[in-house]
Amino acid sequence: MGKLEEESRKSSRKTRLQEAILVTLISGGRMGSEQLVKQVIDNLLGTDFAITSPRRSEIVRSTASRLNQKGLVVFKDHHYSLTPAGEKMLKKWQMSRYQIKQPRKWDKKWRVIIFDIPEKKKKIRERVRQILLAANFQRLQDSVWVHPYDCEDIIGLMKTDLSIGKHLLYLIVDQIENDRFLRMDFGLVE
Repeated sequence: MGKLEEESRKSSRKTRLQEAILVTLISGGRMGSEQLVKQVIDNLLGTDFAITSPRRSEIVRSTASRLNQKGLVVFKDHHYSLTPAGEKMLKKWQMSRYQIKQPRKWDKKWRVIIFDIPEKKKKIRERVRQILLAANFQRLQDSVWVHPYDCEDIIGLMKTDLSIGKHLLYLIVDQIENDRFLRMDFGLVE
């Protein structure tokens, strides 16, 4: 394995661990050091804390300490909590997972996303809209969005992450009436 590949793999592992710590804190609120280590190890590694090596626990603690130094988490009164900067960084990391690769040639099919998320899940509905905007979808109506390229994997990821599988439909459409403006928005003018 080349040197660049190894460095990239190490960087990816560090980012995943940092993201796991931030996700744990945002979902669980304030946590003590031992509780944080247990949650992160259980969620990230899928292991039982009781049989986890001391080295893994130390890695989580040192990563949490680095996040504290960066101002992404705060350690106060023997508890970690997420800062606004930490929330912003977590959103940035999470949004990077929803990027769509653009092929060289368009297959002349539209990918249409339709969702109907209940009012009691308004925050999730707003999160779906944020993700679609960040992934460069175009809005046809409040709950109908369009993209010209294959995005089934990203939609599947979003359904899983947000637990909205039954509330979101993914369609592949050959034609949309008066799609000239959409083609212009996506730079697909012939």
